[in-house]
Amino acid sequence: MAYTITDACISCGSCADSCPVEAISEGADQYVIDADACIDCGSCESTCPVEAITA
Repeated sequence: MAYTITDACISCGSCADSCPVEAISEGADQYVIDADACIDCGSCESTCPVEAITA
């Protein structure tokens, strides 16, 4: 199951910078993760300053 970004996202972009497969992009209100591209590595979760990313 791919990681997801919750409404707690502050759109800082740190998760997108850490994603090795570029599965994270800026959405209309917050960053979003492409579930088909996500490889479940967890890089994004550990870099989020507000813990907005969950598995």
